[in-house]
Amino acid sequence: MAQLLQDPRSQVAQPSSTRVEPSPWRWRRWIPERWYVHLGLVLACWVLGFPVLYALIVSTQNNAEVFRYQLTFGSSFAFNWHQVMVARHLGHYMVNSTIVAVAITVGKTVLSLLAGLAFVYFRFPGKGLAFGFVLITLMMPTEILIIALLRLVTNLGWGSTYYALIVPFLASATATFLFRQHFSNIPRELAEAAQLDGANPLQFLTQVLIPLSWNAIGAQAVIHFVYAWNMYLWPRLIVQGRERQVVQVGLQSLLNLDSSASYGPMMLGAIIASIPPLLVFIALQKPFMSGLALNRDK
Repeated sequence: MAQLLQDPRSQVAQPSSTRVEPSPWRWRRWIPERWYVHLGLVLACWVLGFPVLYALIVSTQNNAEVFRYQLTFGSSFAFNWHQVMVARHLGHYMVNSTIVAVAITVGKTVLSLLAGLAFVYFRFPGKGLAFGFVLITLMMPTEILIIALLRLVTNLGWGSTYYALIVPFLASATATFLFRQHFSNIPRELAEAAQLDGANPLQFLTQVLIPLSWNAIGAQAVIHFVYAWNMYLWPRLIVQGRERQVVQVGLQSLLNLDSSASYGPMMLGAIIASIPPLLVFIALQKPFMSGLALNRDK
């Protein structure tokens, strides 16, 4: 009876003092749900990046270290650097290539913008025929015209000059076609409004079309710069000596040093020569990707 008269609050269950053991599977929260996707991406990055890493390693080695296939940096980086930049004048070739690539990129972009403006907003006899001729030249690589182009440049007295390296490549059928397609998708009302405001065609181009076309311009600039930087056959034929020679031809002189193949200097020269296009791509990465998406959507 005494047990029944006790305070009901005393019947409240006391908290258990038993300690909960941690779950043996709690470590799984640190693993992504789709871990196999991450693993695949890591492996893909490693496969793509390993050749670059190995090239960096080889660029510091001599031939003996290269043929031992060691995956550690070698002891000949200073010697390789001297052979590439001093003995073979790769820095001078890179300056020439930079001048040529920048001039070709700017010239192609300006002329292609003007051509796209003419094909979209101007009316002139033979407009369709002229644009068809531009499309036909898309199917004609430079190698087909190289003999005739070589004779023409030689007759003009441009051999071994910047004119021979730049002027023949200032026209771009591909860029003209892409700018023409891009301008065709811009509303015509903008051109009519600019005309009512008294803007001439060049003002309309610089104040309306170009601000609306930065993505397309950036994409074309990257493509033109890389193309001009990688030119080999034409500079090899038209330029005599090293005064105006470009970097891709200069890299060939690194194939044989001391009458034998020198893999370290050759790999170091290739890495140095790839830096300017890489910097241009990084600087214009956003407009380049946006421009490609823009052209794809059209």
